[in-house]
Amino acid sequence: MVEVRLSGSMGGMGVEGPQLPVGTQVVLRVARPDRADGVAQRGATGRVGGITRDGQYEIHLVDGRIADARRDQLSLRAAYQDEAIAVEPPDGDRLVREHTIYAAVVGSRAFGLATDESDTDTRGVYVAPTEAFWSLAKPPTHVDGPEPEWFSWEVERFCELALKANPNLLEVLHSPLVVTQTPLGEELVGLRRAFLSQLAYQTYSGYVLSQFKKLEADFRRDGAPKWKHVMHLIRLLLAARTLLTEGELAVDVGPDRDRLLAIRAGMVPWDEVERWRLSLHAELDEALRKTVLPAVPDVTRVDGWLRSVRRAGLTR
Repeated sequence: MVEVRLSGSMGGMGVEGPQLPVGTQVVLRVARPDRADGVAQRGATGRVGGITRDGQYEIHLVDGRIADARRDQLSLRAAYQDEAIAVEPPDGDRLVREHTIYAAVVGSRAFGLATDESDTDTRGVYVAPTEAFWSLAKPPTHVDGPEPEWFSWEVERFCELALKANPNLLEVLHSPLVVTQTPLGEELVGLRRAFLSQLAYQTYSGYVLSQFKKLEADFRRDGAPKWKHVMHLIRLLLAARTLLTEGELAVDVGPDRDRLLAIRAGMVPWDEVERWRLSLHAELDEALRKTVLPAVPDVTRVDGWLRSVRRAGLTR
């Protein structure tokens, strides 16, 4: 056997995609002849020893035999075992359709920045039945769909991210454009102040700073960044300033609308945008020193509510 280096897919033969490194533990998905005129059974375990001229993997089995197999005839050992005990997971689309407690329109339409081309982005929260967590296959933590531009989080994941002051989730609870709200959804909205804390300074300003570094690279390379993204980053800093100074999250951009839309249209020079960004970061630093927000969110209150939701799920 002669080992060869692969470039691409070996002319459409056995090895396609990323090459398995020598030494990788694998399992045969199908029975394969070995080189001693025997048969290596399905489920036999070995390690990758190299690649043959015809593009197959040379598998060194645990009993010392050698068998050749295509990539689609192999599984990584851990993946093979995961497949063996796999349980059909809950239907995410059905969870969203039947168990959504709250949903609202976010994005440009909620911010007051919509144009004729703007999508209607809806974000929601669903509560998976408590019994669903007793299975080996847990409910999904989020679901993209089932409707276009609709994304939802399972309530536990939503609470976890919102407690960390994730802007996307905080804006869901403060959107004026509510689509669905059950009694549990009303309780969740009633908790929205419990999610607010000084952690917002880190999440908002940190995210904007990291994204502007990437946009600066785009600007140097292409001469123009993604102006829509730039606009929304400035909007995040404006929202963070209001949140830290007033203790309230303002979703609508209000009097800053025209200036933000000018950025989106590429009508504001990059240097001017950068000056505005830096001044807003400085204002956030000052606002943090005087903020009325607590240092950390009210985790105990949110956790207590989540526990009550799970208990109620046992009786429904």
